[in-house]
Amino acid sequence: MSAEALKNQVIQKAWEDADFKQRLLTDPKAALQEVMGINLPDSITLKTVEEGSNEFYLVIPPSPASEVMKTRITPMGSW
Repeated sequence: MSAEALKNQVIQKAWEDADFKQRLLTDPKAALQEVMGINLPDSITLKTVEEGSNEFYLVIPPSPASEVMKTRITPMGSW
């Protein structure tokens, strides 16, 4: 599963399930593990924010020239 497809699944689930959304906002690693069976290593920090109608967050990824290792995330299950 691609990172984009996984992201879309998480967003859809948050829209449909208020408890999951709240858990995702307060403890995103635990929410992903509990609902999707995804375990992220301790070395990865995951932050979740909710955009408002007048807000937009622009995330600037590491430069490809920086040689930052990408971690492949594979879900162990789904909801």
